[in-house]
Amino acid sequence: MNSGKQAICRMSRAISVSLLCAGLVYLHQCGAKSACGQVQFDSEPINYSSPETSNRIVDLEKQLETGKVTLKYDESNGYLPDLLRILEIPTSSQMLVFSQTSFQLRKISPRRPRAVYFNDDTYIGWVQGGDVIEVSTVDPNKGAIFYTLDQAKSDAPQFIRDQGNCMACHSSSRTQSVPGHVVRSVYADRGGNPLYGAGTFTTDHTSPFEHRWGGWFVTGSHGEMRHMGNLFAKNRNTAEFDNPESGANRESLDDLFDTEPYLHATSDIVALMVLEHQTQMHNFLTLANYEARSAVHYDRLMNKTLERDENYRSESTERRINSAAEKVVKYMLFVDEFALQSPVVGVSDFAKEFSARGPTDSQGRSLRQFDLQTRLFKYPCSYLIYSAAFTELPAEMKQRIYQQLFDVLYERSENKEFAHLSSDDRTAIREILLQTHPEIAKAFQALSAAADQ
Repeated sequence: MNSGKQAICRMSRAISVSLLCAGLVYLHQCGAKSACGQVQFDSEPINYSSPETSNRIVDLEKQLETGKVTLKYDESNGYLPDLLRILEIPTSSQMLVFSQTSFQLRKISPRRPRAVYFNDDTYIGWVQGGDVIEVSTVDPNKGAIFYTLDQAKSDAPQFIRDQGNCMACHSSSRTQSVPGHVVRSVYADRGGNPLYGAGTFTTDHTSPFEHRWGGWFVTGSHGEMRHMGNLFAKNRNTAEFDNPESGANRESLDDLFDTEPYLHATSDIVALMVLEHQTQMHNFLTLANYEARSAVHYDRLMNKTLERDENYRSESTERRINSAAEKVVKYMLFVDEFALQSPVVGVSDFAKEFSARGPTDSQGRSLRQFDLQTRLFKYPCSYLIYSAAFTELPAEMKQRIYQQLFDVLYERSENKEFAHLSSDDRTAIREILLQTHPEIAKAFQALSAAADQ
């Protein structure tokens, strides 16, 4: 292969990794401004592009190199089934995207949607006949890291890490301006073409149902509520759909396309709702990590220059840390969550499998238990409080978060933004955390003792 073709291949592979998170990325909408964020991420103390990273794919690469595990190739789905198995990503999490919003757009349509799978820290994208599997995983200190895995059968399959191209789309206001993930909803026509002029929505657990899942297939029931899933826009000039009722409360997708090539015939509504919450929760945790480390790093430089005590904390640093902590706590405790107007029921095993993962307290309660009657979870505190992205936050940041959580859950805060949490909610969340999160139990014990003095 000549140098020109090699360069094109390298560029194609680099661009490929920017498709994933949650399946809706818009390369042509990204401008130079967001790409410039890569520069600051590559400097101290973040060093985003440095080879040193801790995540699921790095661990898997080491296992592949030593022969501890092997990736089996499936003639129908390539490395997808075994990759999901090894990474402990449930196939029941499958969600299907039919909008042409990937670099592999020529292979994606309402007749051949892209499949997305996820667990608490890793996202997988698969396209019928695609050249690569897209992988995005979370480094607790760096945020989202992007890879591709070639779908050609090989004795030594390798993951290729993105070299910065993803930051054009995956570090913007939609991701809290850090390397992260985003779920987006678009108006798409019957060919899968996204009609950007009609508007798009970035969605999470606060989003109204009517703004969710444009360009996605959705299976499951949701009563009188309506969403944008399973629908096709009338034309490029209006944000209207053909036959809008046809997309609601679908138990099957078999009449829309051939589901046989997929691991499941579903695109589960509960999985979609969890994905929306999870992506932005991870982004807020990454923001908190970056803010704390960057602010403290700046103080250290200034302390040395001004010959101050090396542990001195400036007012600006305190403000930055407190502000980021507040954002984490509000999102973690589901402030402004959209109130469901009808019960939601999925059609796959996702809800059952997700809930069973725990951890549970002595009463069998878990932050993974669903409500799905008026809100997403029965006990509205994010399960990502157990994640490495949370537990590896800088000490200064966790201290602020623990204080704010303590104030809310022990009803010492008069902040009306948390009025959605009843006294019973706060008690249940507090009791669950005290029994299932040793670090929080220790922090709450110390804060309680200090408050009683």
